[in-house]
Amino acid sequence: MNSSGSAQRLEVVVAGDEGSARLDRVLAARLPELSRSRLKALILAGAVQLKAAAVRDPAYHVASGDTIIIHVPEAAPAEPKGEEIALDIVFEDDDIVVLNKPKGLVVHPAAGHESGTLVNALIAHCGSSLSGIGGVRRPGIVHRLDKDTTGLMVVAKNDLAHASLTAQFADHGRTGAMRRGYMAFAWGVPNRHRGTVDAPIDRHPHAREKMAVRQGGREAVTHWEILESFAGRDGKPVAALLACELETGRTHQIRVHLAHIGHPLMGDAVYGPHFKTKANQLGPESQAALAALGRQALHAYLLALEHPRTGELLHWEAPLPEDLLLLEQALKAAL
Repeated sequence: MNSSGSAQRLEVVVAGDEGSARLDRVLAARLPELSRSRLKALILAGAVQLKAAAVRDPAYHVASGDTIIIHVPEAAPAEPKGEEIALDIVFEDDDIVVLNKPKGLVVHPAAGHESGTLVNALIAHCGSSLSGIGGVRRPGIVHRLDKDTTGLMVVAKNDLAHASLTAQFADHGRTGAMRRGYMAFAWGVPNRHRGTVDAPIDRHPHAREKMAVRQGGREAVTHWEILESFAGRDGKPVAALLACELETGRTHQIRVHLAHIGHPLMGDAVYGPHFKTKANQLGPESQAALAALGRQALHAYLLALEHPRTGELLHWEAPLPEDLLLLEQALKAAL
């Protein structure tokens, strides 16, 4: 399979060692570039032939030596449309794109953000190198960063990469190499050097746009470690720079977990509004830097994963963006 997304005629000769005689499973074993859902759709559409006749039953049993012909149509044009938006690409090949997302960029089109998103930008940037996820020429989003969170993201360019990355993110480094690290400027200084927040997260019971720690929610685990602590005008600890690593990937996870342990992110208007008065404890330079930030002080600085095709361990780090560097420098200056 190439990555052009053009129409293709594929041929598979059944070896008999695919682990199952079912048509869909044989094709899945022999054509990892195509997802199982994509293969099923092709079978049901009559695009898979055996002995010059279409086979529309995914459970049809094939025999060793059978020759299967698969007609893969050209990937459909992407919806939404591509838009020329500048991107900071840190790695790209035929399978994946890794980028350093700026603040203010929404990842996926949604109500209120139908255009100007990362997906729009990637469709334009990648062009014909997107072979299609599920038969549509679009980037495969396997994880997201909030609109105002900066840092590293990986995106799939084809079904094989999409399936591999989805599995790696589901595992979150429990058995594989996946690592996701964040720099977080938080109010207050925890009373120990490192710790773990293991608290389930679900939708907030009253504010539907928020998440909350709730009994019966989905498992959520965040590991944190203090990198720096900062004093306020009175010389007492007022804030800390934490390195956080995720063991799960829930919506707003770090923001919710740090607020849950009493150390919400600086600048987080959703989960730390009651800490606004804390800003009075900062020196004037730090107050100005925080006001200029205008967002939660969170940056995805570390991403490590196995390459979907080669299995090679890949590792990237992105330095703090300028607005967070200015905040860090101002907080240090107050010491």
